[in-house]
Amino acid sequence: MTRRPTIQDLAKAAGLGVATVDRVLNGRPNVSDRSIREVSEAAARIGFISPRLEPQAQRAARRVVRFGFVLHKRGQEFYQNFASELERAVAARTDIRGEVTFRFASSQAPGDFVRELIEVAEVSDVIASSALNHGQIDAEVKRISDRGIPVYALLNDFAQGSRHGYFGLNNIKVGRIAAWLIATQTAGKGKAAVFVGGNRWHGHVLRETGFHAYMREFAPDMALLNTMVNLETRQLTYAATHELLERHPDLTGLYVAGGGMEGAIAAVREARAPGAVALVVNELTADSRLGLGDRVVSLCIATPLERLCRELIDRMIAEPLTQGATGQRFFEPDLVSPESV
Repeated sequence: MTRRPTIQDLAKAAGLGVATVDRVLNGRPNVSDRSIREVSEAAARIGFISPRLEPQAQRAARRVVRFGFVLHKRGQEFYQNFASELERAVAARTDIRGEVTFRFASSQAPGDFVRELIEVAEVSDVIASSALNHGQIDAEVKRISDRGIPVYALLNDFAQGSRHGYFGLNNIKVGRIAAWLIATQTAGKGKAAVFVGGNRWHGHVLRETGFHAYMREFAPDMALLNTMVNLETRQLTYAATHELLERHPDLTGLYVAGGGMEGAIAAVREARAPGAVALVVNELTADSRLGLGDRVVSLCIATPLERLCRELIDRMIAEPLTQGATGQRFFEPDLVSPESV
């Protein structure tokens, strides 16, 4: 009767140590693709059968794609959720082996984004970022793209002409949706204000433009206050909202076009009865859910992260086949009302 090969036989045939072969067979970490291939080939030669080996060999044979992502606001729940969805979208792929690197800009300073883009480009085959609009960033994206590393714009369409595509919302439409809700809830009466994160966020400028365009057309009697910059910070938005409410008792509408909504929600909750101010925010987080639940928030316009991340990874993997295809991929926003939560 023929003796069945042992793990010692397999190790000898593969030219590897028994411990290495054991790690391969059990799918343990810190095993090279080369070792997996050598064990798989040796197993076929000597007739060593293991149901755990074939999945390892199949995985080792997949193309490796190194994804780099540069986001901002590391401590903000939305960007934490964004990063988690990106990781899930990569992990769900069975046609490639994805390696993911995240970098987070420490502020809105262009140099912070440039520094992170430079770092992530050293370890990535393809990059996506939520950077702001600035000449320094545009120049760096062009340098990275010229090296054969495609860069995609997320949420905010920066480096137009150099980036390989934009994935996000139609921000003009988002601003109009916010204005529609406020004009409808207030019957177009009173005053309305808008917060943007900064003057370098193309997406925020477009939301502000859409908001004002809608109001001019459908709520001409509503007084629009000067747009305010909140740097997407909770504290600044909180203080500025309180000041707005004190100076303008007839403020009936408020739209936070970027980050910092937590401060606006807290201030409106403290100073006005639920529903007295039509407050519209972006992105669904614990704070906006709570605001919707107690009717301090009238509408949340949310990015469909799961759909966006899945399609983004599809495009990033297919990039060599698209030959640098540009353009914009607009996603329909998820509109969440107090009755939705």
